[in-house]
Amino acid sequence: MSITITVPQDAVALGLGANRVARAIVSGAEARGLDVRIVRTGTRGLLWLEPMVEVATPDGRIAYGPVTPADVESLLDANFTEGGAHPLRLGKPEEIPFLARQHRLTFHRCGVVDPVSVEDYRAHGGYRGLEAALQRDAEGIVGEVRESGLRGRGGAGFPAGIKWNTVMLAKADQKYVVCNADEGDSGTFADRIMMEGDPFNLIEGMTIAAVATGATRGYIYCRSEYPQAFRTLRTAIANGVRAGVLGDDILGSGKAFHLEVRLGAGAYICGEETSLLESLEGKRGIVRAKPPIPALKGFLGKPTLVNNVMTFTAVPYILEHGAKAYAEYGMGRSLGTLPIQLAGNIKHGGLIEYAFGITIRQVIEDFGGGTRSGRPVRAVQVGGPLGAYFPDDLLDTPLDYEAMAAKKGLVGHGGIVVFDDTVDMARQARFAFEFCATESCGKCTPCRIGATRGVETMDKVISGIRPEANLKLVADLCEVMTDGSLCAMGGLTPMPVMSAIHHFPEDFRRAGDLPVAAE
Repeated sequence: MSITITVPQDAVALGLGANRVARAIVSGAEARGLDVRIVRTGTRGLLWLEPMVEVATPDGRIAYGPVTPADVESLLDANFTEGGAHPLRLGKPEEIPFLARQHRLTFHRCGVVDPVSVEDYRAHGGYRGLEAALQRDAEGIVGEVRESGLRGRGGAGFPAGIKWNTVMLAKADQKYVVCNADEGDSGTFADRIMMEGDPFNLIEGMTIAAVATGATRGYIYCRSEYPQAFRTLRTAIANGVRAGVLGDDILGSGKAFHLEVRLGAGAYICGEETSLLESLEGKRGIVRAKPPIPALKGFLGKPTLVNNVMTFTAVPYILEHGAKAYAEYGMGRSLGTLPIQLAGNIKHGGLIEYAFGITIRQVIEDFGGGTRSGRPVRAVQVGGPLGAYFPDDLLDTPLDYEAMAAKKGLVGHGGIVVFDDTVDMARQARFAFEFCATESCGKCTPCRIGATRGVETMDKVISGIRPEANLKLVADLCEVMTDGSLCAMGGLTPMPVMSAIHHFPEDFRRAGDLPVAAE
């Protein structure tokens, strides 16, 4: 009987030599006469341990990591194919504290299943949500999503059930379901991990959405920097059609859903849903004015449901286990679990799925183990490049939409980037303007011109040129961008800028006699 060994093939593991590790295991096993079967999976999200190799034993899987090609010989000598002792032995993956403390409702199959195998997906509970959905009418499916409290995980936090209901009620000869997989926020990678490790979860969620809204066609708009995810999705979709879970007759229900994956062109602005739709139609990715909203007039002018990867992938659990089971997690109006992505200057970076309500400090200390440098945490940016910078005295804020908003921050896509006490927050504020200037679609003046003027003005502040006057000018500029921008690109850029000025005023002094910036 062959020995099954899983080796991850997500982007992080590949960058750290996972392919060479897999080849070394095969050649080493052959030299010893061992019958080994290599299965390429996604990551479980413990990124500091990648490549993390797992061996199937009678007692369950045993993990080893991080494994390099040079480690393979000693692993084989230690009988790691039978779970033998070795300095890299981590034990059962599910018992590793980083994983054991999580609430994995959405990511429980990542790193476990063969990503492109329908059979493996179903063997691990896949498609039960769709089967349950097919037993209900459209109103029943949408009602379940609404009662679960699921909100858009892409950053806006809009109730998913309301958006689904709008598309369901719209009258049209054709409707579409579109997945926004253009994950461009710095420090975020949950979408990528899902698409590389458990793409059928996304496919199932989109199929449920199609059944609920009456759509028969769907598109996944994948970020161009994710070639591995793109290839995995294409293979999974093709396998899904062959298995009858996509196509003209999904699971023998008589309902049709045809799905395609499209590759973006590297524009951050296409993470905004209307800009994404423009790009999907083959046009330049620029923001549309709203109304009309995409739910009524979206792709090719037809009613279109646009949700993020994490929103769609939460749906199979909700339909399988019920809205109440999902809503038991979380707090207040933020229900369910949040995929938290921990990056930056952090000892244990990776993916954490946890119920809303965990504090930023708990994530950094209990899961991340503090800074990688060993120096004190000085600033934490939550919610991507448009999120606020929080100082130490705000790190006990719960990760909850309303709690974060009350502190003038946002949850966003769940990314947390950590900085130690060597960071220069004046330069981080400048970076926010520079990022906006580079990524703006250019349609509205406050964003297009405001960001460029912001970079110029921050350069003056950093150089010590009339800092008090120029910081007042920055504040005025931020007010115009917040109130006048067409979308969140320009509207939220002031959040990191003003939070840096407000919480770290000392970094905006130049020479000892310069005044502290006004709040």
